[in-house]
Amino acid sequence: MVVQAPIQLPFRILGETADLIAIDKPPFLLIHPSKPGGPMTLWDRLRELLAYEIASGGQVSLINRLDRETSGIVLVAKNSRAARDCSMAMARGEIAKQYLALTVGWPESEEWSVRKPILRLGEVEDSRIWLKRGGHSMGVPAHTDFRVKNRIMHPKHGPIALVHCIPHTGRTHQIRVHLAHSGYPVVGDKIYGPSEGCYLEFIETGWSESLAKRLWLPRHALHSCSLSVTLDKVQHSWNSDLPGDLLRFLDGLEGNA
Repeated sequence: MVVQAPIQLPFRILGETADLIAIDKPPFLLIHPSKPGGPMTLWDRLRELLAYEIASGGQVSLINRLDRETSGIVLVAKNSRAARDCSMAMARGEIAKQYLALTVGWPESEEWSVRKPILRLGEVEDSRIWLKRGGHSMGVPAHTDFRVKNRIMHPKHGPIALVHCIPHTGRTHQIRVHLAHSGYPVVGDKIYGPSEGCYLEFIETGWSESLAKRLWLPRHALHSCSLSVTLDKVQHSWNSDLPGDLLRFLDGLEGNA
């Protein structure tokens, strides 16, 4: 009898039911394949993990998606009924998501809201970055609430805030755009941080010492820390603590990330 070795997962499972599985995604893990022959993705590994369910008529449906650099909770439906119910709940705004962000500088207020429509800037002006979003009156409505959890004096980089973020809409890059609009961009943000030139340089050269001096972290410091949904009158909730790379950064040990 051949005993199959356990699958080595590049993520942590936060919880699982007959219909759902919640994943704690690390930074730099792609959610979904972008081209044939590309790097291993979360979707690929989930298909390996849920091979029995798929063989029995199930599926892998990613309910929410995170950018490659964003860490935290991803909810997955394991069958078509759960995927449909989650999609309907998402459309009704009944999936509650919360994030933690490290920002450059200390916000003036302890709590504030941003209601700024968002669109892809290339639709209304010349933009060197195709995927860059921005606040614009012609955009779609977007609303985010922010609350400062902690103010930190970083030993190398000065004032940094740990900010709790609640997006009430789900626009692309919404939290990052709204924090930059507030004057406190996310640490490590290549597009909305010190200069969009950081993103263009990264595409050209990859991570470099030059970028490290300006961005401090090789990824934007945004983490999906809480997600909840009610299905069939049962509430499901998952939480994820700030990950190790961001904790090390706050300790002044970002070189070890």
